[in-house]
Amino acid sequence: MFNPFFSSMMLALEAQKVIELRLVRLAWGGREGRAEMQSMVIEKVHAAIEATNTLMCGGSPEMVVARYREHVATNTKRLLAA
Repeated sequence: MFNPFFSSMMLALEAQKVIELRLVRLAWGGREGRAEMQSMVIEKVHAAIEATNTLMCGGSPEMVVARYREHVATNTKRLLAA
């Protein structure tokens, strides 16, 4: 059974780690900082388009949250590896 409160709470907690890692990268600046800044903006626009498309095609908010969590997990892996 899907619990939307739990899933949304987990998304918020997981996103905090990505925010922390990105802030560190931005604070260091340089080429990597600029690349991360551009990546953040592009990812946010793509995620908003994807979420809108999901909802317009009959998807549920739970599907949107699940997909956002996938994006957050991918970003966490990428940022921890670098």
